Amino acid sequence: MTRQDAQIFPKVTLGRPAEVAGPCILGQPPRGRRAGELPLVIGPHATIRAFTVIYAGTTIGAHLSTGHGALIREDNRLGDDVSVGTHAVLEHGNRIGSHVRIHSGSFLELVILDDHVFIGPGVVFTDDPHPMCPRYEECVRGATVRAWAKIGGNATILPGVVIGAHALVGAGSVVTEDVPEAAVVAGNPARIIKRVEELRCIKGYFERVYEWETAKTPRLARPAAR
Repeated sequence: MTRQDAQIFPKVTLGRPAEVAGPCILGQPPRGRRAGELPLVIGPHATIRAFTVIYAGTTIGAHLSTGHGALIREDNRLGDDVSVGTHAVLEHGNRIGSHVRIHSGSFLELVILDDHVFIGPGVVFTDDPHPMCPRYEECVRGATVRAWAKIGGNATILPGVVIGAHALVGAGSVVTEDVPEAAVVAGNPARIIKRVEELRCIKGYFERVYEWETAKTPRLARPAAR
């Protein structure tokens, strides 16, 4: 295990083997909490790059990978094989499945990501439907992204939106309402432009894009044979 110049607080469990490149901070106590009051659990085979900060009160599975300067706050739950890119920010309250890729510069808070979700660079999930008010806590809510969905770079996802399984959100889109399963949406506001099964591999390597995913989820509708 490598721990070069890493600040590791008490009650941090870091599975072996792991690569931890400093300077970084593991187990940072949230505001109002003492050092070591809350645990941080990170599974084996983690690769934690320099300037990463992970707060206490979070649980992460095996094979975590972080880019430089990634921030993971308290009350996050991450599954196995999750990648959190350079300068990505996971604020509190996210629930993230396994085999999830969160690219650089993305921002998530109170978000649910199911397994195999792909988040492009610079994607912003908002959870504030309006500025602060006396009953703000009753309104704040995050988005939900179902399994195998993909969100293109610089998209903005509004509070409470549900993006269906296998859906594809085009780069730069502003998603203001729910996206059906296997729909392709784009624009501001995002609108359905086609179905995923209508897409074709631009190189011709596959008859249909993501065909290996539909084989794993047979309930997803497929087009009639041609």
